[in-house]
Amino acid sequence: MANAFQAIQPNILQNNQLREPQIKSFEALEKFHSTLLSSTQREAGIVLPVGCGKSGCITITPFAFKSKRTLVIAPGVAIAEQLHKDFEPLTSFYKKCRILSTEYPEAVEIRGKATNIDDLIESDVVITNIQQLQGSDNKWLEKLESDFFDLIIFDEGHHSVAQTWSALKERFPSAAIVNYSATPERSDGQIMTGEVIYSFPIAEAIKKGYVKELKGVVLNPNTLSFVRREGEKEIQVSLDEVIRLGEEDASFRRSIVTSKHSLDTIVDASITQLLQRREHTKEPKLKIIASALNYDHCIQVVEAYRERGLKADYVHSKLDGKLNEKVMQQLHNHELDVIVQVRKLNEGFDHPFLSVAAVFSVFSNLSPFVQFVGRIMRVITQNEPDNPLNKGIVVFHAGSNIANRWSDFKTFSTADQEYYNQLLPLEAYPINTDPNSTEVNIIKPKIFDENTIQINSQSDVHISELNLIDDPKALEALKYLESIGVTGDIETLLQSIPVSKVKKRQAKRASLPDRVKTAAIRILKANGINPNAKNLDKSFRSNNMVYTICLINKKISSLVGRPSGTRDEWNIDDLTKVDEAFNSILSEVEKDILNG
Repeated sequence: MANAFQAIQPNILQNNQLREPQIKSFEALEKFHSTLLSSTQREAGIVLPVGCGKSGCITITPFAFKSKRTLVIAPGVAIAEQLHKDFEPLTSFYKKCRILSTEYPEAVEIRGKATNIDDLIESDVVITNIQQLQGSDNKWLEKLESDFFDLIIFDEGHHSVAQTWSALKERFPSAAIVNYSATPERSDGQIMTGEVIYSFPIAEAIKKGYVKELKGVVLNPNTLSFVRREGEKEIQVSLDEVIRLGEEDASFRRSIVTSKHSLDTIVDASITQLLQRREHTKEPKLKIIASALNYDHCIQVVEAYRERGLKADYVHSKLDGKLNEKVMQQLHNHELDVIVQVRKLNEGFDHPFLSVAAVFSVFSNLSPFVQFVGRIMRVITQNEPDNPLNKGIVVFHAGSNIANRWSDFKTFSTADQEYYNQLLPLEAYPINTDPNSTEVNIIKPKIFDENTIQINSQSDVHISELNLIDDPKALEALKYLESIGVTGDIETLLQSIPVSKVKKRQAKRASLPDRVKTAAIRILKANGINPNAKNLDKSFRSNNMVYTICLINKKISSLVGRPSGTRDEWNIDDLTKVDEAFNSILSEVEKDILNG
């Protein structure tokens, strides 16, 4: 059937199966379409929080434009595949929400050689990921007339200012363009193009039970001691100075999330919050998602959680696909308590049981922070705002400069700016404080950086927290309970999670192979050596990667005085010795390789 979006009458405006933002965005798009002939602006934006039905909005958008043929662009394969299912009759959003009953638009997905040009000609809507349409000599774009599409929809539209996306817009100059996103800002700070004609505030989404209600937990040390470079005088600063340094000094905030003393505080706080959520909800499937800086940092964070007895693993954008898939399967099978990630679990990732977000990253602008926090915002039970399962917690350190990330949102939504501002602390209280303690922990960051600051100690760590929806009746009830001496869970104590020697040894041993492999890659890359060649091993039996790993492992075994293959017998002293000498071992291996 030709021009399905013109010929079929959809059930949208009076459809009680649809959510408010789906109907309101449709009305805004219809209005925008009516102005296209008299306006030079052909591009519009819709901003919806994660979990508010954005995919459904995309499927009904072509009806608002009475489109001849629509192109839907996703930033990656997984999202494109899901969107295709949302258009396909049997699995469609149209069928699920009774928008259509007997006739459906013809949907085609561009995927390798499975689709040809005739399929596109017969279609009403074409769905693909942007990678399929890259390049000036793209086989698909070469065969299509400039008016082949009259509507282009970008999912995660904050990407649409990128060069590839812009080139696609120029290829179809008369097509109307609609950008959908949870945040209008990209990770590099560029702003989504086009006027934002409709946005649904996150606070409103929480009230309706579309997304989880969030609480920010900020770790505030009364004082913090650090040295800028080894051998220099130790500096002690107040909480106000910690916050200021976090805002102004990139090395300082990086050290906050990598130095073991402050990192452990974030780990302990996130575990405490998780255990409390599990106890309160009686749901053992609730989990932590943690953001890390890089591959090395992933290993460090995972090790910290494993030391405390939690089942933790990580995924990384540069890791082998099969390894990531294995970890993801463990997550979905509820075999993990913690998933750590670097730029991996972003748009389109859906696991509602993620309930605590532990921030170990340095976010330079709003978009990646909102994307990360969005991973814990999907509700477990739909449309139940008061259900305790639909609560999420964001844990971060006062020195990591997370507090300024959401101020950029004010250009687009005052309501959402207020929402993020409420993650900031309004009041603080002492946590696990011992005024008589004189113990000082001297900690060095595990990740080498010539500009990295060494965090030595923190004193009297406080937690600040605030629920994001202020219920006056609830606040009055809390004040009454406090007035009669009932505190219960009103004050959440931050306690150090016990680390047994066994768990610490097991965690260090489990992370050592990854550390060795990462170090080998770094040595070869730094010296321009092909890891797959066989020029380092004089016997030509092992490639350079395997050879370098073996060299590192031999020096490790020599250091602790134990033969290879006995690592399961090593004690905590052996592993600590390796920890302390690891960088020296790597320097020796690098010299051995370069000297032949």
